[in-house]
Amino acid sequence: MLRLSPDAFWRATPREIAAAAEGMFGRRTAAPLNCSELAALMARFPDRETIHAGR
Repeated sequence: MLRLSPDAFWRATPREIAAAAEGMFGRRTAAPLNCSELAALMARFPDRETIHAGR
């Protein structure tokens, strides 16, 4: 969506990517998650352990 080449994307800093996204989609207005919201998401979507063959 940002129409960056792979090289330009991987050379960009997080701040540059955020600025490009803001220019394309507008400024983010939603508040960050609070602790209870994060805990609810973590409970709903727990990390799953990956089983590696041979380990």
